[in-house]
Amino acid sequence: MKRRLLAAFAAIALTTLTACGTSASDDAGAGPWTYTDDRGTEISVDSTPRRIVAQSSVAAALAELGLDDQIVGTFGPLKLKDGSVDPQAAGLDPEDVTDVTGGGEYGSLDLEKVAALEPDLIITNMYIKPDLWYLSDATAKRVEKLAPILAINFQGLDLVETLDSVEKVAGKLGADLKDDDAVEARKAFDAASKRLAAVGEQLGSKTVLPASATADLFYAGDPAQFPDIAYYQSIGLPIAPVKAKKDSYWDELSWEKSDKYDSDVILWDDRMGQGGLKTLKAQPVFSTITGAKNDAYVPWAAVTPPGYEAYTRVIDTLASDLGKKL
Repeated sequence: MKRRLLAAFAAIALTTLTACGTSASDDAGAGPWTYTDDRGTEISVDSTPRRIVAQSSVAAALAELGLDDQIVGTFGPLKLKDGSVDPQAAGLDPEDVTDVTGGGEYGSLDLEKVAALEPDLIITNMYIKPDLWYLSDATAKRVEKLAPILAINFQGLDLVETLDSVEKVAGKLGADLKDDDAVEARKAFDAASKRLAAVGEQLGSKTVLPASATADLFYAGDPAQFPDIAYYQSIGLPIAPVKAKKDSYWDELSWEKSDKYDSDVILWDDRMGQGGLKTLKAQPVFSTITGAKNDAYVPWAAVTPPGYEAYTRVIDTLASDLGKKL
C-alpha cells in the first residue's frame, strides 16, 4: 500500500532519436495475438485487440499513433471541471470514449461500464513496478476476468525509452510506425529537443529544480525518477542534484528545510494549479532560494501523454518559458 500511495502522489502532487517498433503490416495480421508485457505476463487472445480500455494518458498516446478507433474506454484523468480535456489526456476527445473510472478510492473502476464495452484488452503503465497505475490490486483481479491486462513499465526509463515502450505496444496493436506522420513527429521532437538543449547551454552553471508541494511538505524532484526530467538532463538542462527518498520520486522536506537545493529556476508541478504555486511563493524559508527571490517560476507539465507529438508541444513550451528566465 505504501508503494502504491507513493506512486499515486508522484502523479498527483506531481529520446536522437529513433523509435523502436514494427509496422502495422508486421503485427496486425489475422490469427492469435500474443504479447509479453513488462511484468513478464504472457497475453494471448484470438486476434489483434480491437476494443481497448486504457489509462487515459496511455490512451492519448495510442490515439496519437492512429489507434483512436480501437480506444473505447479510459480510466484516470480525462476531463477538467470545466469539461475540457485534462492535459494528462491531451489529444483525446472525451466524447469519443467512455470514462470507466470508479468513484471512491484511487484505483477503482466501474466494472459494469467496463463489461458493457466488451474490451479485448486493458492497458496501463507502471511507475513503481509491479504496481499498476490507476488499478488497485483488488480491481485488477476483477478486471482480468473481463479482459487481459497489459502493463508498460515507465520506472527507471528516460523519456525516449518511455515513448518507445508505448510505440512498441502500439506497433503490435497495428499502428504504422513508419508512416509520414510518425516520422514527422519524431523529427519535430528532435527539433524541440535541440531548442531545449540550447537553452540548457545558455543557463550554464545555473540549476533548475523540479518541485511540488502540499501545505505540510515540500517535494524536490529526483531527475533519475522522472522520465521527462531525466531526458531533459541528458540533453544538457542543468537539473539540481536531488536524491529521492527510498520508494519515492521525491526528496520530501519540511518547509523549514525547503532551502536545501538553492536553484536558479523552479519547475513547479502544474498539477498543483495556481493554488500550489501560491503555496510555494508563500513559504518564508523557500522564498530565500535564488529562483524564488528572482520569481523564476516555470510550469512543469509533470504528466503528459507518452507520445512524440505531445512531448514536442511540452518541450517547445518549456524551452520558451525557460528562455524568458535567462
